[in-house]
Amino acid sequence: RPPRSTPKPSSAASDVYKRQTLNNMKTWIILGAVYIGFFFWYTDMGGRLSQEEIQGFIKQHEQNIIDNGVFSNSEELQLRIDFLRRFMEEDNGRQFIMVNNIEMNKNPADVPGANPGESADQLMSRYMEHMWPNLLKRASHPIFMSDAVYQSMDLVGIEGAETWDQAALMRYKSRRAMMEIVTHPNMMDRHEFKIAALQKTIAYPVEPFGYYSDIRVIFGMLTLIVGLSIRLFLVSKR
Repeated sequence: RPPRSTPKPSSAASDVYKRQTLNNMKTWIILGAVYIGFFFWYTDMGGRLSQEEIQGFIKQHEQNIIDNGVFSNSEELQLRIDFLRRFMEEDNGRQFIMVNNIEMNKNPADVPGANPGESADQLMSRYMEHMWPNLLKRASHPIFMSDAVYQSMDLVGIEGAETWDQAALMRYKSRRAMMEIVTHPNMMDRHEFKIAALQKTIAYPVEPFGYYSDIRVIFGMLTLIVGLSIRLFLVSKR
């Protein structure tokens, strides 16, 4: 007996398969392009700060301070400039997290540009009106914010740190991104609102080595889930 021949798929079924395969490819191309675009926006690809960039930031920051009433030959200005210069020269081009411990001022003084009697929260809101747009467009944002539920449980070698109101972790895309915010011409005027709103604060940068909640990882997983869900939907319609 002659062997049975395998029936060829109909032309209509073949067209459906090709169309679904093409739609599947388009889905992954679009999702891939979206993720790549997000990755390059969220990641500073400029590497370490160059000496030209450092000098530019120093010059702008110095001018901002002078415009705020501090003379260029003052010791305060030189200490601040040296501090920022060292911060920029040690740049490695990577993201970092600013750790903030905050105690709000229960009775803040009046600040020019604000209404008399404004609370610490109102003054801080005025400061953040400048900060939020500049942070978000540079892929910098809070990753953790909380209110204190009790006083400090352990203190060694530090005085006056028994009580805090809030804690926050702020992600900066890079030191370049932070310096662009710090040297913004409107920063000095807004900074007075922050100073008046705070009783005390500590802020210091750390570089994460176990940052498992990185938005790039989360967004990548979501992109993969969306792509697989679309593929499953297309397969179910065959």
